[in-house]
Amino acid sequence: MKIKKGDKVVVIAGKDKGVSGTVLRVLPELDQVIVEGVHVVKRHQRARRSSESGQIIDKTLPIHVSNVALADPKSGKPTRVGIERKDGVRTRVAKKSGSVIK
Repeated sequence: MKIKKGDKVVVIAGKDKGVSGTVLRVLPELDQVIVEGVHVVKRHQRARRSSESGQIIDKTLPIHVSNVALADPKSGKPTRVGIERKDGVRTRVAKKSGSVIK
């Protein structure tokens, strides 16, 4: 998977199309990522003790990795990711601008 935790990504499909955010977590076994502020739903949480009250919480759910694209470091627009190898070191490169992704 070419998207890593901490990357800036742009949603390219779905109800949150056009929204950008930071990857909080990567789930490679499911080909999904959790992006900050994307695919947020309301969940009812039950009271655990009698003194505690129930509440409605906002929860960020995973989105499929094919529905997000890495944001270009220069322009911020969606771009594909290429891999370059120099002296045995593997680096990710944005296809649009050619800049190195950290």
